[in-house]
Amino acid sequence: MKRRGALALASAVTLSLALAGCGSSNGGSAAKADDKGIITVNTVEPQNPLIPTSTNETGGGRVLDALFSGLVYYEPKTGEAKNELAESVESSDQVVWTVKLKKDAKFSDGSPIKADNYIKAWNYGANPKNAQLASSFFEVIKGFTAGPTKAGAQAPDVPELSGLKKIDDYTFQITLNQPTSDFALRLGYSAYAPLPDVAFKDMKAFGDNPTVTSGPYTLKDKGWKHKESIELVKNENYSGPRQAKNGGLTFKIYLKSDAAYADVQSGQLDVLDDLPAAAFSTFKSDFPESNANQPVAIFQSFTIPDRIKHFGMDEEGRLRRQAIAYAIDRETICKTIFQDTRVPAKDFTSPSMPNYEKVMKQTKGGEVLKFDKAKAKELWAKADAISKYDDTFTIGYNSDSSHKDWVDAVANQLKNNLGIKAEGEAFPDFKGLRDAITKQTIKGAFRSGWQADYPGMSNFLEPLYSKNGNSNDGKYNNEQFNKLMIDIAKLPVGDEQDMKFAEAQSILFTDLPAIPLWNSNVVGVWNKDNVSNVAFNWKSEPVYYEITKNAK
Repeated sequence: MKRRGALALASAVTLSLALAGCGSSNGGSAAKADDKGIITVNTVEPQNPLIPTSTNETGGGRVLDALFSGLVYYEPKTGEAKNELAESVESSDQVVWTVKLKKDAKFSDGSPIKADNYIKAWNYGANPKNAQLASSFFEVIKGFTAGPTKAGAQAPDVPELSGLKKIDDYTFQITLNQPTSDFALRLGYSAYAPLPDVAFKDMKAFGDNPTVTSGPYTLKDKGWKHKESIELVKNENYSGPRQAKNGGLTFKIYLKSDAAYADVQSGQLDVLDDLPAAAFSTFKSDFPESNANQPVAIFQSFTIPDRIKHFGMDEEGRLRRQAIAYAIDRETICKTIFQDTRVPAKDFTSPSMPNYEKVMKQTKGGEVLKFDKAKAKELWAKADAISKYDDTFTIGYNSDSSHKDWVDAVANQLKNNLGIKAEGEAFPDFKGLRDAITKQTIKGAFRSGWQADYPGMSNFLEPLYSKNGNSNDGKYNNEQFNKLMIDIAKLPVGDEQDMKFAEAQSILFTDLPAIPLWNSNVVGVWNKDNVSNVAFNWKSEPVYYEITKNAK
């Protein structure tokens, strides 16, 4: 009997989130909506050109989600996968997948979206020579070759994935290295988006000015004014389910979130989902009819690369990592700084993931996330007996968003509870921090975390901690963990997979490549005089295409 892939699979791992506190659907305004209006929203400067396979951070990711469509998309409230550009995605064995495309789908210039647009885009993204940050999303496809692991080594040129085969203009086949039960669920992530033929003439130029796109919006010509704004207009040729109910989006790039908050109060910004810490105690009274505070699939941490002296994956390093984990009073920070808009982390994923409680009951080592000053000092002293620590522990962060307060609080707790020197290391903007991380020039720990790409626990673990994970910024490498990620991908959702997830998390609690801090709520506000129909999706972003501008 033939087994269906995408939609049947998606329903087995549907993510459901409470949407309490979203405010009314019309934002409390009875003003008539104007579908020609431009919605102004916040972001930070993307790290790289707007190429789907070259982005693994939220500043560029939210823009890409508006510009490009995938074979599937995720229903905003639940995260359920539904077909977008695909007519069907099917597999009988979870190894060979057949994709049929909708024949009415077009790029914004009117050209049809065909199988070649996927095959060429995926081959480009997977080729080590192109050094794409999201290349590991193609690792499951037959013929994938990983890039070099040593700095300065030459990357091989592997122009084609042997696992991609064109059947006809609107049908292609994907052969994986092994059964992968959640493969169809992954296909809504931006790395799997198709690219128009024009992109391959000059990829960098296209990334700086992607005016031919497949999503509900397209970039206004030369609409990316670096460090100022990114202007998107409605894609009139888009025929998918994410139809824009406004005329376009202007992503205003902010260096300080308090400036953005002042702008939304004054009406210079329509929607904000990055509030300054100082507003956590006042945003509900400042925006009584237009605020949101709801749980979403976001995990926050700070990463300690094992190349840092005293923090290798040896006895000393593990003792110090455990001591740091015990030394942080997460509950107090969540209450005093975040005003209960964060929840102390219990693991390396999110409570909103499918089967979360079942996995956690089998996971060992989570006690390191409970504040215990005496235990922290004891473990640090044991590490000092191996090799004395006289350095300053630093946590890198970008100062163009609301991170200084919590970084300072964590640093102070480490100073007080471990008796060491600790401080934040501020970078002027998100791009500067990300560049230092990806080039491995940052000399200490750094803020990290994950906003889920698709609703599955693998998405939190594999990209961040697998050897070839596209966001494994600490270069963590544990052979047992790597094998578990491979085994998990072969298993259907159920008890055996949950057991493997628990084993994988137990390894992470032993090694602590990152120190889990808290899970975030999305905290957002909007100017109800300007816009209506504002809601936030399962992974925290405004549902941009649903927002309407109030006519004045």
